[in-house]
Amino acid sequence: MENKTKKSTHETGHAKNVANFEDVIAFCTGYGAKYNPSLNRITIVELNSILTNALNELNNVNTALAPWTIAINERQSAYEPISKLTTRLISALDASGDNHKIVEDARTIARKITGARKSKKIENPDPDDKKSISTSQQSYDSRLENFTKLKILLAEVTEYAPNETELQIATLETLISDLIAKNTAVISTTTPLSNARIERDKVLYAKSTGLVDIAYEVKKYVKSVYGTSAPEYKQISSIRFSRS
Repeated sequence: MENKTKKSTHETGHAKNVANFEDVIAFCTGYGAKYNPSLNRITIVELNSILTNALNELNNVNTALAPWTIAINERQSAYEPISKLTTRLISALDASGDNHKIVEDARTIARKITGARKSKKIENPDPDDKKSISTSQQSYDSRLENFTKLKILLAEVTEYAPNETELQIATLETLISDLIAKNTAVISTTTPLSNARIERDKVLYAKSTGLVDIAYEVKKYVKSVYGTSAPEYKQISSIRFSRS
């Protein structure tokens, strides 16, 4: 299946910050003995330690992102046929006998299931956006709840006994169990991803001690050593960092 989960632009931004920080270290190392700050946290040794930690945290996020992405895509594949199947179930119920009131009740539930297709844009949430993840989860939970309600209603109708295997109650029960498992897989992989992102953000963006703030401290120090017009300072000052 094609992976429809787009790589977060935020994830790319974090990696760019780390890559730029490595450039800063390379320039500072190249200054030799002239780069001799009294502030311990911007010494070459400390800068390399921060870089190592940042690379580890980026790797931890990517490691956690892989199973989450697989779970997201597998869930989307499982839910993809639900709307069309729901339409077929309503037609099968309507064709099973004179059950106009029950059919109307079933259609009310069905509209809630197929109506979730309006939320298509958030079916594959941004892994760097907690609100997107939460909204997507609620959307799938809602569709599952209503599909389960529809199955229960159909099971109560004696006349509902289709010959088509995919429309039978036992098949729907198996499908619901699979949908529950797919939801659980997403939830269980979201937690380690979220925790990895928290640790990454601490290393990159913590006040004073984070990679970005340290990079700005380095720029200030190089400016104090060489002056604003020096090519050495221009090397450092041109390297950009973004806060997330």
